[in-house]
Amino acid sequence: MSEYNVFDYVPIGIMFLVAAGFGVSQLLVTQLIGPRKRTATKLMPYECGKDPVGGARDRFSVKFYTVAVIFLLFDIEVLFIIPFAVSFKSLIAAGPAVFGTVAFIEIMVFISTLIVGYIYVWKKGTFDWGLQARAEAREEAKIMAKQRREQEAQAKLAA
Repeated sequence: MSEYNVFDYVPIGIMFLVAAGFGVSQLLVTQLIGPRKRTATKLMPYECGKDPVGGARDRFSVKFYTVAVIFLLFDIEVLFIIPFAVSFKSLIAAGPAVFGTVAFIEIMVFISTLIVGYIYVWKKGTFDWGLQARAEAREEAKIMAKQRREQEAQAKLAA
């Protein structure tokens, strides 16, 4: 057995220090030299392409959840392709061409299933976020801002 030496772990400690220093330095630099023009639009939270209108308990369109689930499905399916891509060359070199051919056919069936699914959800209109929905969200945001201003004015009068 080899002897335990704490100095063997110094490079790992240096790596953590450099990573933490990089993160902290980026935060500081953006605060020091970044633009400071704060507008109502910039201060609004951004929620996956959906304008943040209403409370946290409001109902969302089913389309919002459908897009989220489709993203997860395609993301996970891509993760299945990566190990195949890494090991494909070793499958071909493993012996008879049968292993590589079978693996290639399987991944082509997998990719064609992905493409058919993508075309299906595209034709169903899942990815169509119309201008009308955006206009409605803007109008609702204006109404809420007006209500908020009225509440603040009432609070000032009460105080």
